[in-house]
Amino acid sequence: MSVYKVSSQQSTPSLLWGYFLHNLFRVFVFYCQSIIIFFVRLSFPIEKKCTFGKIFSAMLSYDIIIIGSGPGGYVAAIKASQLGMKTAVVERAEIGGICLNWGCIPTKALMKSAQVYRYMKHCEDYGIISKGDIIPDFEAIIKRSRGVAESMSKGIQYLFKKNNIDVLAGNGKILPNKNVEVTDAEDKKTIYNAKHVILATGASSRQLPNLPQDGKKIIGYKEALTLPKLPESLIVVGSGAIGSEFAFFYNSLGVKVTLVELLPNILPLEDEEISKQIERSFRKQGIKLMTESSVENVQIVDDVCKVSIKDKKGSFVEMETEIVLSAVGVQTNIENIGLEETGITFEKGKIIVDEYYRTNVEGVYAIGDIVSGPALAHVASREAIVCVEKIAGHQPDIIDYNNIPSCTYTTPEVASVGMSEKKAVEMGYDIKTGRFPYTASGKAAAAGNKEGLVKVIFDSKTNLLLGCHIAGENVTEMIAEAVVIRQTKTTANQILASVHPHPTMSEALMEAVESATGQAIHL
Repeated sequence: MSVYKVSSQQSTPSLLWGYFLHNLFRVFVFYCQSIIIFFVRLSFPIEKKCTFGKIFSAMLSYDIIIIGSGPGGYVAAIKASQLGMKTAVVERAEIGGICLNWGCIPTKALMKSAQVYRYMKHCEDYGIISKGDIIPDFEAIIKRSRGVAESMSKGIQYLFKKNNIDVLAGNGKILPNKNVEVTDAEDKKTIYNAKHVILATGASSRQLPNLPQDGKKIIGYKEALTLPKLPESLIVVGSGAIGSEFAFFYNSLGVKVTLVELLPNILPLEDEEISKQIERSFRKQGIKLMTESSVENVQIVDDVCKVSIKDKKGSFVEMETEIVLSAVGVQTNIENIGLEETGITFEKGKIIVDEYYRTNVEGVYAIGDIVSGPALAHVASREAIVCVEKIAGHQPDIIDYNNIPSCTYTTPEVASVGMSEKKAVEMGYDIKTGRFPYTASGKAAAAGNKEGLVKVIFDSKTNLLLGCHIAGENVTEMIAEAVVIRQTKTTANQILASVHPHPTMSEALMEAVESATGQAIHL
């Protein structure tokens, strides 16, 4: 504000009048500048070099913009903000992405409801008598699952506010010169600029040509989370983690479930011995398994799915079911995000990056399901941290993709890390294996869950752990020990020298190591 010096000859009214005119002129100039900037912005893209474009661009610039707010995107955003970067996240749907809203979290809520129901149905095995009917309320189960997801999404929103992260709602597309175009729900486009852009757009349900999803009778995982009523029958196509978990969940609630798998075993990425353990458990629970089989055709007649399945003998089996769930994996979300316009290289649906997730375009990065590696939430989160720390000038350790844990939340659960026995032999290792069945575990017997085993595979020459594969109650909580053992190159003898608590499910890992080294006590 200007300061006026009042002379003895200057009257008070003239002073006020001059002050008024001066400020009126300043307001007039300000609004003229604003109007000029507005019309220049309409006429010139931000990337063109003009004075007013630069002024406006500075208002829409960030150190880093992340497209996608899943477990890769939101972790990248929080880490970037913590490292002092002005950060924004582009998200077209719910904060937290597919994993938090339609994958990892809500499915685990469903698994817990199914597990509790199974316990209650067998409460007499634990000395508890139920005098009334125990009936699952499917609508309430789904509502609880959605509530859990919504509360976790709100938690991420809180973290964004806490870390001063801007959320740009809409579809994100990268443009040349590290500009990001965001198209909102009203189709309004806004362009932002950043020093660095991270693509973390994730994946969605894979569509098979002969199994087109209509969202009602032939569904994907999102619809399976929110069915309006419990179906009487369900055919699940694909027995990976998604397919196996939904097969277990719906079977537990009384649905007639058939699980169809193209490969010889369900959970085909797991060690064969573990896969066969789960197959026995599933059959015992009443799930019909059709391995080495494929769904050839589905016709919907009078609200019934007529399914033609080619079995392992090459014969065609005709089945009827209320719902068909396609769980044959995911496909990357890389369409319409600007890869072609910017010249970012990709191959077979995956963006090509280096060990720090840099693409071939300077200042542009990609993480999560859209790059090579396991399509897992914890992988995306770790990639996010490595990527952002490198951007910030740090030297983070690169990820060892041979030491990534995998978990499936059926009952029994499955968890693994490292090589399967077959893979270790194919790689030329001289191996020694050890097993400890939960039938010999005191904790498992007390808990009434004796199905499963721990299997370990060691290199005979170095005594280092090549792989660990577990099936059983709550084993997803145990696999981290094996990950750390492999990461720190802990030998079999060092594992045995580490005292494990008794009675626990986790001591079975130590017992399996004893078996591998010929020192078993409880077998």
